[in-house]
Amino acid sequence: MLAAPARAQDAAAPVDPLKVEYVNVVRQPLTFSARLTGTVEARDSIQLSFPSGGRIVEIMVEAGDRVSAGEPLARTDGVQQQQALARTVAGVAAAQAAVLQARQAADRAAALLGRGVGTRAARDAAQQALSSAQGQLEGARTAADQARRAAEDTILKAPQDAVVTARMAEPGQVVGAAQPILSLAALTGSEAVFHIPDSPLLGRAPGAMVELRPIDHPDRHLAGRVSEISPLVDSATGAVTVRVAIEGALDPSLLGAAVVGTVHLPVGSGIELPWTALTATGDGPAVWKIGPDNTVSIAQVTLERYGTEQLVVSAGLSPGDVVVGEGSQLMYPGRPVAPGKARK
Repeated sequence: MLAAPARAQDAAAPVDPLKVEYVNVVRQPLTFSARLTGTVEARDSIQLSFPSGGRIVEIMVEAGDRVSAGEPLARTDGVQQQQALARTVAGVAAAQAAVLQARQAADRAAALLGRGVGTRAARDAAQQALSSAQGQLEGARTAADQARRAAEDTILKAPQDAVVTARMAEPGQVVGAAQPILSLAALTGSEAVFHIPDSPLLGRAPGAMVELRPIDHPDRHLAGRVSEISPLVDSATGAVTVRVAIEGALDPSLLGAAVVGTVHLPVGSGIELPWTALTATGDGPAVWKIGPDNTVSIAQVTLERYGTEQLVVSAGLSPGDVVVGEGSQLMYPGRPVAPGKARK
């Protein structure tokens, strides 16, 4: 007796659901994060120079020294200024003596006229001589003040409490008027300066918090706020200068140090997905959407921008949709799936 032949299968064997990551589509506030590299500078810097030229005879400070307001920092050879000051001081003394003599003469002339033994012309002449002597005294005093300022200008003093950041001259060097001698950083605070490409997002940056980390001191963490954005773009580099006011007192050891800044800017709301959800078809970017029956179908999407680990979808999905994250590379239309590892 022959056995009956096996009956042919009418349909393919069912496929077991593949465990994948389920990603819920939600609209949420978005931030744009950027990492920038810049340098730390003093918030207020001062260039010091002598008002008049001369030969430097002494510089009392070095770069890195902390100075106090009014402290002498450098001086030039002031022999000529001191001689001029001595001459003008002597001129003031002579003019004072002349005024005293003229006043006595004017008093005698007025007294003689009062007793009827002098003339009005003699009194007027004595008064005129007194006025002339007084004018000469004022001129002598003005000349003495100018000579005194010129002598004082041979000594360069700190205008306020500061730190010396650079020394641009040495003793024995002949310098001209207004030639920079020392550079100071005022103790009013510090700032980080960045040069970054121009972007429409910079309009949201003023006042934004920035996390700062000196490259040579990775264990130190600083914070600041964007205080200034240059309105002009550098024509050579296409970069914009951004200044971040660092919180706290100035730390002289950080001046000139390279620093990495991380800024988070609010950029409205949108749909953010992990990069593992992205696939593509001949029509462009796409994702695998999970239906109510736990099978997948392709869905074309429009991307607004890419991030390091995330991407922002501007069209093609709605809040409440569910898409495949990890495991999307194994999908085909109609494949059954099941929830797998959840995203943390």
